[in-house]
Amino acid sequence: MAKALEAISKFMWGTPLLVIILFTGMFFTFATGFFQFRYFGHIMKQTFGKLTKKDDEKGEGLLSSFEAVSTAIGGSVGVGNIGGVATAIAVGGPGSVFWMWLCALLGILIKNVEVTLAVHYRMKDEQGNPYGGAPYYMERGLGEEKGIKGWSILSTLFTLGMLLPFLAPMQTYTISEAISGTFNIPILAVAVTYVGFTYIIIWKGIAGVGKIASKVVPFMCLCYVLGGLFIIFKNASTIPESFALIISGAFNGTAAAGGFAGAAFAKVIRIGIARSVYSNEAGWGSSPLIHSTARVDHPVKQGLWGSFEVFVDTIIVSTVTALIIIVTGAWQSGASGATLTLNAFESELGYVGRIVMTIGIFLFGLTTGTGWYTYLEMVLRHLFRKNVAMKIKVLTFFKRFYMVPGITMVFIAVTVGIPTGYMWYFADIASALPTFVNVLVILLLSGKYFQLLKDYKARYLGIGQVDPEFCIFYEDQKNKTVKVHN
Repeated sequence: MAKALEAISKFMWGTPLLVIILFTGMFFTFATGFFQFRYFGHIMKQTFGKLTKKDDEKGEGLLSSFEAVSTAIGGSVGVGNIGGVATAIAVGGPGSVFWMWLCALLGILIKNVEVTLAVHYRMKDEQGNPYGGAPYYMERGLGEEKGIKGWSILSTLFTLGMLLPFLAPMQTYTISEAISGTFNIPILAVAVTYVGFTYIIIWKGIAGVGKIASKVVPFMCLCYVLGGLFIIFKNASTIPESFALIISGAFNGTAAAGGFAGAAFAKVIRIGIARSVYSNEAGWGSSPLIHSTARVDHPVKQGLWGSFEVFVDTIIVSTVTALIIIVTGAWQSGASGATLTLNAFESELGYVGRIVMTIGIFLFGLTTGTGWYTYLEMVLRHLFRKNVAMKIKVLTFFKRFYMVPGITMVFIAVTVGIPTGYMWYFADIASALPTFVNVLVILLLSGKYFQLLKDYKARYLGIGQVDPEFCIFYEDQKNKTVKVHN
């Protein structure tokens, strides 16, 4: 079974997917004149610079821009940053971190594009609340605007891929493994506790998750980063050597060292990019689902928050994790997953550090689990949008049984004894399908993004002239067309 999972993961994260992700990132980077680099200061000013200000955005939506990005960061900053990055280094060596960084720098713009499109093409439900995301811009952008009849096939493939993490979620196992190992508590008992906390948070729906995420996520990230920086600077003398390992390993592969078995060049690239996507979800099409519910008066404004999300997730949090593991030498221990990160913390901060880190993992996993609940609810809302009665029944069932597959997976992993590294092959398979479909779709809709970015620059950066006839939201464009025909 383990070899079969590895083979499937390797196939799905093979050359075609890696090429299309890198091509998409470079395409938008060149076409926008390196927007994520030239306007990085503007992105930070409009996001990080507004964290302490009260939300005053105009527009319709369930969540404020900050609540939306907190939910999205909560959904992405979690097991991928702690267990995923650790596994990437354990399997691909330090060189995988370089490809994780490269993918993230391109991902900053990819996430901007998909969030912008999600907000632009969002539609209202029977209660007047806006919802959007990849299935929505496939239907409206490809189907209605471009007249592509095959949009429903792409939407079905995307939805199938998005629902796979529901059947095989990594966070329940990763959290249970970490806490069980630290406190010597049966792993199933930990899983049941985690499930209980998750249900408490999701019971009030998307709005409730957003409010909790906006309070927990900033505190959670800050504590983790500060603890990590302490360890990194404590080992300051090994920082130059660590960066040398990252750069050399990125292009030459990584030779065996200590408990590390070594990794070939191609494997280093594949693991680095796969873990980057699983960590920050750029191109996956997941977090735009929740970003689309934000109260915002221009799609690109929320797209900036999408860029901020990737920056925080990978360039800051995942980098801290990677450097902790490399500077302490823990990457050569033979351990992997969350255990590797915990060992690195414990080696420098003692058992107290391991306990603090374990609590952090619990919070990371909790926000990941609740964040993904909102993503999957949005997908189901689109799937059953034309049958309100059925939609209500499906959403009710989903809320009640959301955590059942997770705890079942823990039970199977414990009884069968699947190695942690192979558990991550489930994650790779789950992320590959929707990512491939989504990046293809945003390439097809690139023209609309360029129009929205041009309008944003004219309105808020003073670059170019504002076109008074341009419709910022597709809903307005559609209503305008109906009036003209009438």
